[in-house]
Amino acid sequence: MLADHKKTKTPMIRAASACGRLARLPLALGLLLAGAAAQAQSLQELYEAARAFDASYLAARAQAESAQHRAEQANALARPTLGLGLSGTHQQADPPSRFATVNGQTVQVSGDRVGTTTWQTGLNAKYALYNRANALSIEQARRALGVSQADLEAAEQDLIVRVSQAYFDVLAARDVLAATRANKAANAEQLASAKRNFEVGTATITDTREAQARFDLSTAQELAAENDLRVKRVTLDQIVGRNGVEPKPLALPVALPAVAPLNVEPWVNQADELHPLVRKARLGLEVAQLETGKARAANGVTVDMTGSLGVSDARGSGAQLPGTTTAATVGVQMNLPLYTGGYNQNRIKETLSLEEKARNDLDFARRSVAEGTRRAFLGVQSLQAQVKAYEAAEASSKLALEATQLGYKVGVRVNLDVLNAQNQLYSTQRDLAKARYDTVLTGLRLRQASGQLRAEDVAAVNQLLAK
Repeated sequence: MLADHKKTKTPMIRAASACGRLARLPLALGLLLAGAAAQAQSLQELYEAARAFDASYLAARAQAESAQHRAEQANALARPTLGLGLSGTHQQADPPSRFATVNGQTVQVSGDRVGTTTWQTGLNAKYALYNRANALSIEQARRALGVSQADLEAAEQDLIVRVSQAYFDVLAARDVLAATRANKAANAEQLASAKRNFEVGTATITDTREAQARFDLSTAQELAAENDLRVKRVTLDQIVGRNGVEPKPLALPVALPAVAPLNVEPWVNQADELHPLVRKARLGLEVAQLETGKARAANGVTVDMTGSLGVSDARGSGAQLPGTTTAATVGVQMNLPLYTGGYNQNRIKETLSLEEKARNDLDFARRSVAEGTRRAFLGVQSLQAQVKAYEAAEASSKLALEATQLGYKVGVRVNLDVLNAQNQLYSTQRDLAKARYDTVLTGLRLRQASGQLRAEDVAAVNQLLAK
């Protein structure tokens, strides 16, 4: 009987030792992550790197810069133009032949050939005194400059979200790999315990096979998690233009910021005023209305002031006024189209249709932005509730695992119960980390959906990371 007691006590002691090693896994993992965070890059640092590397953002910025020059081209319509002209001509004429009598004979006598070379140079100037279409074109260019700025703002917001998404994807994949490896280590300990218990006769072969199956599954999951982490790292490296980026994790304990205001309507109202897509559509409507004004102005009067200053130099045997002459002219020119073959009338109808299209595009943009804002707001609320639920589930799972391990040691629980409890704990911890990352990301998407996302928001998220 004493021998039986020793056989039973030995696996209990080994199981307790295994539980102690499992309890130290989170501490070791935390120390490992803390050491990695000391050499890791922050979100702010990687965002600044992406602004100098990301091709789509740089293209949007170049497009915005080109719009400024396009606006200056339109401003030239309100300024005078000046041109320099130079021309040269040469004229040569042979006078008609005449007949003369020489020594009693009639002969044909040719006249002297006449040649004249003339050089002319001059300055020509023009200034629009009244041209309604030019004024409308200038206003259109200014609206187009606003459109390009809205596009640049949208590109910058998109860059913030893409960098943050890739950043937290790496953190999430890293957490999944850490949880998978911890689960694998726990399964290995449980497999070893099951084998020992089977050898001493306190457990069945079923426990060993169940533990082996869980261990093999965790090995496959570890390989998948390693590959997923490598893929996520490649994505982040490609965005920021660096190799081997190591993002900083969230600081512990995790304190996620609250969403304010708590009502969705202020977010929707802000989106209607600030969102770059709505501003772009609104400016597009104004551009279409100005285009209609230009089409109507084509039927109106235009008044231009013209002037020229020219110098002419004529030389040659046939020049009537040899030498240099100077002439200057100043005039006013008015133009009123009377008939254009129906071009202007159909142009007006076309612009009216395009104006209606722009109005519908604005309505669509406002509705889409409002819908996206509401979706993002509800997503943040849901994720915040999920984080609280997962935190409670994590605490409960830890207690359940401890109780199951104790029950296994005293013989009232089987090995499968311990494996299930371990898997539930690691799954809950993995889902909790993912929910926290998603909450931060959805908060950024909410600000993007409402048109309020700025570089300062990156700095705010950066404060949540480990130092």
